[in-house]
Amino acid sequence: MSSGPGRKEVRKDIAALIVCALFFTLCVSAQAQQAKKLPRIGYLAGDPRVPAHEAFRQGLRELGYIEGQKIVIDWRFAERKSERYPILAAELVQIGVEAIVTNSGDDPILATMNSTKTIPIIFETGSDPVARGFVASLAHPGGNLTGVSWMAHELGGKRLELLKEAVPKLNRVAVVIGPDQRNYDVQMTELNAAAQGLHLELQPVQMQKADDVEKAFSAMSNSNVRSFILLVNPALGAFRDKILRLAVKSKLPAMYSTQDWVNAGGLMTYAPDRIAIARRLAVYVDKVLKGTKPTDLPVERPTKFEFVINLKTAKQIGLAIPPNVLARADRVIR
Repeated sequence: MSSGPGRKEVRKDIAALIVCALFFTLCVSAQAQQAKKLPRIGYLAGDPRVPAHEAFRQGLRELGYIEGQKIVIDWRFAERKSERYPILAAELVQIGVEAIVTNSGDDPILATMNSTKTIPIIFETGSDPVARGFVASLAHPGGNLTGVSWMAHELGGKRLELLKEAVPKLNRVAVVIGPDQRNYDVQMTELNAAAQGLHLELQPVQMQKADDVEKAFSAMSNSNVRSFILLVNPALGAFRDKILRLAVKSKLPAMYSTQDWVNAGGLMTYAPDRIAIARRLAVYVDKVLKGTKPTDLPVERPTKFEFVINLKTAKQIGLAIPPNVLARADRVIR
């Protein structure tokens, strides 16, 4: 007869467990639904080691988008293999991201354009986006693309001038031409105009594939070239380590296209602040996620450019940078 109260207690315990289980299930379900509501973007670039990627993440954090908590970022890197961009772009579209950020030049932009006409694409490029057909105009992009363009061809004259000042007796400069020649003509037009005013002779040197790099340096040596300048060409990044190594071995001063090259051991560059650009891309993402259409976001141009000199490399190649040139540098790597 004493088992009656015991059974009631068991029933109470079971009921309590059921309530707890239901509560736990509802909590998990709520968390899952909350996770699904997180905005999701894609990021398509070439080299994962570039500092701009972390700057972009930091820019998002400053706007309240903490990765994994307030936003999901699907990172995709082509590892300097341009043929991978279309595959990676298609993956991001299939995932269903709300926007795609591209870095590392025109190839990821083109791949993403070919993969979607509706998902907002936020780019960073050294090309003229109007001439390349990315947007209708800088003020009114007119489609699903917008971003930042630093018009690399317009920097050629300034780069050549700084190179001449760093190597005062310079009279012949090799122009390194990489695999992607889509912006070759416009960059060379700017360089040729500047070369005439500086009394410099330009000599084009081809680096279409890895085997061409050593041949190009031999050609420069045989023709008494005393320096070289790289056209803005992200495809040359695949040969970066080899080019930097042979530049030091050949003791050739060089002007590179971006700060990444100088951070890795190149001599000097005059280029936009890519860190600032990356952080600006985060602002574009914020506006797109809040409902602004890319066509209503004008393409911006950077206002800050930096002259960077790697003194370690200067010493390796036996080049004494004139004091007046050093004084003009925004950053010196010692």
